[in-house]
Amino acid sequence: MHLRPGTVDFGCRFTDLCSSLKVEIDSFSGYRIYPSKGKLFVRGDSKVFRFASSKNASLFLQRKNPRKIAWTQVYRRMHKKGITEEVAKKRSRRTVKHQRGIVGADLAAIAAKRNQTAAVRSQQRLAAITKAKSEKKEKEGTKTKKPAASKAAHAAPKVSKQQMKGGKGGR
Repeated sequence: MHLRPGTVDFGCRFTDLCSSLKVEIDSFSGYRIYPSKGKLFVRGDSKVFRFASSKNASLFLQRKNPRKIAWTQVYRRMHKKGITEEVAKKRSRRTVKHQRGIVGADLAAIAAKRNQTAAVRSQQRLAAITKAKSEKKEKEGTKTKKPAASKAAHAAPKVSKQQMKGGKGGR
């Protein structure tokens, strides 16, 4: 007997008739149930469950989770078992780095600093340090002169924060 590709032999004489018969799926295991095989279980809410074997029916009635039972199709699908086709990994796009200016320095200034030699940088650093030191000495020089004048300003009567805010001043 010759079968066309993609058809299943159910033991029928007329292959056209047999190929049109409906193959059900087991509600628990995911196995195929061929015509005249398996059990049908109808729950109280009229939902229909089909089982290929009494083993599947028993596990279903025990409320076992098919995702945790290794031989079920659901378990195998969940744990990626028996997948023959290797799916090509999706290529992720590489991030492209862009140079941007920062607040206070545009791109040209950043490029100029990057291209400077170490000697030029050290000279600039020394110049900045000497400038900062000279400014500090000037401040210290002005501080020594100020205290005499500042003491006279502090001779004014002390006023508490409450009085400054317009409090009654203890009345």
